[in-house]
Amino acid sequence: MLLHEMVEFAAQRAPGTVALVHGAASVTFADLARRVERVAAALQEVTVPGDRVALLSENTAEFIDLYYAAPKAGLVLTPLNYRLHPEEWAALLAHAEPTVLVGERALLDHVLPLRGQFPSVETVVATDEQAVGEVPYGELLASDRQFEPPVGQRDSDVAWILYTSGTTGRPKGAMLTHASLFAAVMATAVARPVEATDVYLFPFPLCHVAGYNVLLFHLNARPVVLLRRFDVGEVLTAIEEHAVTNISLAPTMISMILDDPRLDATDLSSLRSVGYGASGIPAPVLRRGLERLGCDFAQGFGMTELSGNAAFLDAETHRRGVAGEEHLLRAAGRPGPLVSIRVVDDDLVDVPVGEVGEIVVRGDQVTAGYWRDEAATEEAFAGGWFHTGDLGRFDEEGFLSIVDRKKDVIVTGGENVASREVEDVLHLHPGVKEAAVVGVPDEHWGDVVCAVVVPRDGVAVEPDDLVELCRAHLAGFKKPRHVVFVDELPKNTSGKILKHQLRALVPSLVEGGGAAVEDGAAVS
Repeated sequence: MLLHEMVEFAAQRAPGTVALVHGAASVTFADLARRVERVAAALQEVTVPGDRVALLSENTAEFIDLYYAAPKAGLVLTPLNYRLHPEEWAALLAHAEPTVLVGERALLDHVLPLRGQFPSVETVVATDEQAVGEVPYGELLASDRQFEPPVGQRDSDVAWILYTSGTTGRPKGAMLTHASLFAAVMATAVARPVEATDVYLFPFPLCHVAGYNVLLFHLNARPVVLLRRFDVGEVLTAIEEHAVTNISLAPTMISMILDDPRLDATDLSSLRSVGYGASGIPAPVLRRGLERLGCDFAQGFGMTELSGNAAFLDAETHRRGVAGEEHLLRAAGRPGPLVSIRVVDDDLVDVPVGEVGEIVVRGDQVTAGYWRDEAATEEAFAGGWFHTGDLGRFDEEGFLSIVDRKKDVIVTGGENVASREVEDVLHLHPGVKEAAVVGVPDEHWGDVVCAVVVPRDGVAVEPDDLVELCRAHLAGFKKPRHVVFVDELPKNTSGKILKHQLRALVPSLVEGGGAAVEDGAAVS
């Protein structure tokens, strides 16, 4: 199936059903199908099949148009993360070499002065106020050009290039095809079926792979409520106003909602399911969420290169976890029906059940490779399997648990420490709002464990208490030797903590000194 066919089929089945709610405006499936075809036809006038169409925007109706319209025209949509620096945008544009750049005025004004760095752009389309020489988006919608289906279009064609979040360094352009995105949608449809009355709220940036969930609900002819950006108040208002049944959130978003004083005054009775992902969720946060939101929770494990989620932890398993089987709350789920997932050693040999290895994946939803990066593609697909860079283990029931990112493992005194297991213990302290664990260079041990903590307002937390908490739950070599207090942790738009930034920052903070703790130092 081609991406635009999802909207066309929905328009045939339910033309008058609302497809998109954005602010005070709404668009039916019939309207959306017309918009997509007009934009696709207009783009054909200034492109040839295979060209990239870059998009620099927060969440808008135009973004949804282009989700489908660019691939329909045989083009490759290349969304840029609107939170990056203009120099980063310019670097990505130089790498993707789009011929068309679509964007919002406030963002275009920051990147167009650098246009000499990305000379491939021939056409600039402004979705709001346009400058001289730019094309207003309204002209695309008003196009009367006859759409011509691209000759030889196949579902193996690249539909989107999504640049990875860069949590471990320079972003890479993951090439997602019509087929890979459809496979991810179908895997999720089986694991988390969409019901006939569902209304979906999407608060993530559309430049993130989580946007594949929009495709899922549109394939089922169900409405998507789109927020321009994540805002707790707007999320709560939208749930109540639009009788939202399903929502996707990152664990950090869940924590913010649970901490918001407006929560108790909001009618959440329509809410059926919260899907979370992007990073692990501390068990205490999950317990609070289940209790206060009063709905089911479901987790998905995925990544940009997998076009979405590939493993799923269903609502029933969450209920088992809350009922006493707490180890299940640390699982990411079981593999979806359309992928093969293995946990292997460095020789690509399966490790025994319960032991830790790298998670590798094979299936239709896996990326076609990295755009113009053969070396990275070959490395990622060594041995014919996609290497996720995540470390995990399977248990006897077939549940996959994510132990850590391969690059986030701390080697101290010859012992491996998974940062996530230390973070899970730190979150047991009521004074810890957020925590991240990284390694700090040490002359004697090679690296030592450093806990970076965001304290919770109004709750006292002392470095010694955190060290003792870890000592009570973990081997001695895993306890933090440094505790750093910060106001916030660096994150990307999906809520993932940028540990490469922490690793660069923390040594200078540690060297700055602070209150002494046993076996280490605390600084703020």
